[in-house]
Amino acid sequence: MSNNFFNNQNRGQTSRPAFGQENEFATTHRSETDLVTFIKDTYKLFAATMLAGTAGAYVGVEMAGTIQSMFWGFFILEIALLFGISFVKHKAPLNLIVLFAFAFVSGLTLGPILARFIGMEGGSAIIANAFLMTTVIFGFFSMFALKTKTDFTSFGKPLFIAFLVVLAFSVVNIFLGSPLIHILIQGAVVMLFSFFIIFDTQNIIQGNYETPIDGAVALYLDFFNLFVALLQIMGIISSDD
Repeated sequence: MSNNFFNNQNRGQTSRPAFGQENEFATTHRSETDLVTFIKDTYKLFAATMLAGTAGAYVGVEMAGTIQSMFWGFFILEIALLFGISFVKHKAPLNLIVLFAFAFVSGLTLGPILARFIGMEGGSAIIANAFLMTTVIFGFFSMFALKTKTDFTSFGKPLFIAFLVVLAFSVVNIFLGSPLIHILIQGAVVMLFSFFIIFDTQNIIQGNYETPIDGAVALYLDFFNLFVALLQIMGIISSDD
């Protein structure tokens, strides 16, 4: 998310539209066989999307200066592709082209912040640790979503309201520029997207998303924003400033 919360310190985070929340757009009932296929396709697309995002980040590090100077152009393109997915998700192969283009561009916009960390002493270790922690948290809450008897699929509206609240505080902090508020916001982002992982995972296993692309995008945004938030928290904690 390039600018999950439009904070200049948050470059790399992406806003999250309500793809398929609470089964509002699902129109068909799936058989057990169809559901298994749907789940497999969703996680295959999620894995492929992660690869596209990683490739974008790799290129983005090499082009960090260019991307930094044209950041808002890349950000607008990323958001346009993100919302464009919902319009082409039934139109193969255009849907996959737009999906992977979005992931690649989101990786590009993450390039400058990654390049900044790589240039720091111990920065590469911070990136690696943030990615490892993101993977652990993602896996933990995914398993929790599968094992818990609590149904979180109705939590779409509260989660979206929480997202707006965090967004509002982030916008305010653009003007305040407080590192303490920034780290508190990123902590809130970690908690928020941890709940989104549960919410999205349960919606996927219940077949509540209209297409596998919807589920894959939701999971990608969860992982991406969680990673960026943890990266920034670790970066601030490790900073000597």
